[in-house]
Amino acid sequence: MRLGERLKTIAELVEPSARLADIGTDHAYLPIYLIQNDIISWAVAGEMNKGPFNAAKEAIERLKLSSKVSLRFGNGLSVVSPGEVDTAVIAGMGATTIIGILQEQPEVVSSLKRLILQPMVAAPLVRCWLTANGWKLVKEKLVIDDGKLYEIIVAEHGQSPEFEPIIYEIGPILWKERPPLLAVHIDQLIVQVKRILNEMRSGTDFENSSKYDEYTEKLRQLEAQKACL
Repeated sequence: MRLGERLKTIAELVEPSARLADIGTDHAYLPIYLIQNDIISWAVAGEMNKGPFNAAKEAIERLKLSSKVSLRFGNGLSVVSPGEVDTAVIAGMGATTIIGILQEQPEVVSSLKRLILQPMVAAPLVRCWLTANGWKLVKEKLVIDDGKLYEIIVAEHGQSPEFEPIIYEIGPILWKERPPLLAVHIDQLIVQVKRILNEMRSGTDFENSSKYDEYTEKLRQLEAQKACL
């Protein structure tokens, strides 16, 4: 099994011998890869959509991995029992969906050792939720796959320091470590904020809007952070 750069980077963040749940596993590429490369010996693959579930089932059976990848049909972490796994991967979903999955199964979440999360949008919301709910950010990665930049967040139980809002936007560990893709990441954030401001300017009385002021200040701070690189 060969993975794209996004899933390959997520796989590198799974600790050896972890008991893994891959939530929203799609075709189960990640758990299959981890088993085939002897990184882990067993995994739960959860999927709630029939098409990908059936594709994952076919792949797992064809590769004779049914005893090592437990494929389960269901929503979020409801497919896992508390204490059954120690690591959960939730990737390729929006931030609000990821947060909802974590909130819906508090007993399962509290039993986990590590979360590996890859939000498609609004990563700052995930960072804020984690730090407000007893999770410490331990790693952050940026990766380009098929021309798109992805943010990957790893958290473990612990107290996290509070950060300035703009650092939640960028990623505190990314800002600290300054990986090569950080400038690209901040540039994309700047483009997003400029797009929002342009949309606001097409309305009326935007200059008296608190949201307009908020995004104007966010743009100023992002440009200042970019200048510090």
